[in-house]
Amino acid sequence: MSVPQRHGITVPFDGVDLHEHRSWFEEIESLGYTDLWSAEAGGTDAFTPLALAAAWAPKLRLGTAIVPVFTRGAATLAQSVAAMCQAAPGRFAIGIGTSSETIVKNWNGMEFEKPMQRVRDTITFLRAALSGEKVTADYETFSVKGFRLGTAVPEMPPILVAALRPKMLELAGTQGDGAIINWLSAEDVLTVAPHVGEGKEIVARIFVLPTTDRDLVNFVGRRAIAAYLNVPVYAKFHAWLGRGEVLDPMWKAWNAGDRTAATEAIPESLVDELVVHGSPAEIRERLALYATNGVTTPAPAILANPEDARETMRAIAPSAY
Repeated sequence: MSVPQRHGITVPFDGVDLHEHRSWFEEIESLGYTDLWSAEAGGTDAFTPLALAAAWAPKLRLGTAIVPVFTRGAATLAQSVAAMCQAAPGRFAIGIGTSSETIVKNWNGMEFEKPMQRVRDTITFLRAALSGEKVTADYETFSVKGFRLGTAVPEMPPILVAALRPKMLELAGTQGDGAIINWLSAEDVLTVAPHVGEGKEIVARIFVLPTTDRDLVNFVGRRAIAAYLNVPVYAKFHAWLGRGEVLDPMWKAWNAGDRTAATEAIPESLVDELVVHGSPAEIRERLALYATNGVTTPAPAILANPEDARETMRAIAPSAY
């Protein structure tokens, strides 16, 4: 079973307050995009931008990429999902994932234990709760006693799983409705996609830097790579992809506390692999390669000021091809 090709974009846009996003969402819809995918780390939560988009852009599908499974209680998560299903009937997809120890433990004071099992249990719970069942269950990683969702859900939303390495990718394909992938090259998709399996959606957040300034590309790209690829889950992911030797100098410098040396140790070639940059035509060509290699829903995240981001949003839109 083939999965239809979709055209997403990551929201919200940096430097644009949420109340100013209406015209952006309306234009995104008019440019031929099919999806908005929200991110949740240290800025806005994942649901609020999509709740606004549900009213402002009634044709777009809305998805979270992602909501951490540790930072909300099971019932609270089910309520948020149900609310979005009512706000955007038939056009909401819930993306869940482990997030990282930094966000879960350091920022929220929660234990980051048995992440894969927690995701599995959350999928099982959500399917039961969203179907209207009264849930009393002792899962491996949490318990729920006597919860019944008081909000009717028009239809079960797709549940996608943020995944990096084989076991989680396989969980996304077997128990979830697809995978959400992040921080990888177009070529890496050929390694990752087979673990998800055929007939499953694969959403990719792809970092896009709209500039031909080599120095700026290196500066922004290296800082972003250092910020992410020193997080243990991403470090293990790229070691699995075969980049251990390339990234080892950065990891050693970072662990020694030398952030400057760590950033400088990132080779220019790695920036070119992981950050899509260049002219609009070059960016479109690179994004198309992700789709060719197995991504069914590219969701570029544009690294730019609002003016350049909007111009790039237009230049790489489906209507521009």
